[in-house]
Amino acid sequence: MKKHSLKIRQVDKVFFGAIKEGRKTIESRAAINAYRKIKEGDILVFVCGNEKLEKKVKKVEYYKTIEEMTKTIDFKKIMPFVDSIEQMKKVYFSFPDYREKIDKLGLIVFRLK
Repeated sequence: MKKHSLKIRQVDKVFFGAIKEGRKTIESRAAINAYRKIKEGDILVFVCGNEKLEKKVKKVEYYKTIEEMTKTIDFKKIMPFVDSIEQMKKVYFSFPDYREKIDKLGLIVFRLK
């Protein structure tokens, strides 16, 4: 079991709050190499400003596209504060280079305990 630090920008603190409150039970990221090292049973340390929160990884999954991911996962478990998959896409694409990263690498999903 390893610990992995995942940063959440202050501007995106709503994600941190949703994880802390238990409304966000799935963390998804573009599947870059650093995240591919994370395995089931590892601990994710979410860092937002001076706050930290630890969650255990229950399961790791990979998806090629947002559409593929949302066929099997309720988008509200990933982004409980959006009202549609289209809004979810806008949030993803607001992150630096995320449209290109997702197109090239797909998504990695961490189901949290």
